[in-house]
Amino acid sequence: MKVALITGGGSGIGRASATELAKLGFTCVLAGRRREAIDRAAQEISGACAIVADVADADSVDRLFAEISARFGRLDLLFNNAGTGMAPTPIADLDPADWRRVVDTNLTGVFLCTRAAMRLMRAQDPQGGRIINNGSISAHSPRPDAAAYTASKHAVSGLTKATALEGRRHGIACGQIDIGNAATAMTGQMVSGVMQADGRIASEPTIPVDLVAQAVAQMAALPVEANIAALTIMPTTMPFIGRG
Repeated sequence: MKVALITGGGSGIGRASATELAKLGFTCVLAGRRREAIDRAAQEISGACAIVADVADADSVDRLFAEISARFGRLDLLFNNAGTGMAPTPIADLDPADWRRVVDTNLTGVFLCTRAAMRLMRAQDPQGGRIINNGSISAHSPRPDAAAYTASKHAVSGLTKATALEGRRHGIACGQIDIGNAATAMTGQMVSGVMQADGRIASEPTIPVDLVAQAVAQMAALPVEANIAALTIMPTTMPFIGRG
């Protein structure tokens, strides 16, 4: 049995990715703060189960992984997918509480889950596993007035590389998927228009979330001896590469 943990598994990219991972034979554990959402998703995915957890809370993460260890005895895949954003805000007006909320979920949450996964994966028999981090193309090319989100995702890129390096000795692969404009509740405003670097408001294309889930599954399907260190998926006509 192969066991996968998907944080933020109750909706959007997490839910779609769990659906694809189940097709690959993974028993999926969906983690999230909203019991109703993860329960509903788990009921619709073959063999899945739901565990309430807050990735930004160290004790909650410890309980999550203790339950996975008790139920299954191992973890083969962690998809660090849970994340959050905030309304566009200039740095000069950014409330430290909003900064901490974004960083606590997007960065500290990835660290806490990675730490727990590394401990479990290095101790299990057979040893090893895979960690996939949900980054963002904003880590490389930020949007206006999005300092907290950009900083958190840029830091995730560094954590991914550090995890990949340390994981080598334990048979743990780590890679990152950077996603641009997947059609989820968080990107609904893309169609109506978002601010561009030059101050214009412009509509941007999106891609179906199922395509992102298929890319996550492609990374997960590799034997642990091979790793996709970084993968970017986005609409072909998204204003990102070059000047747009």
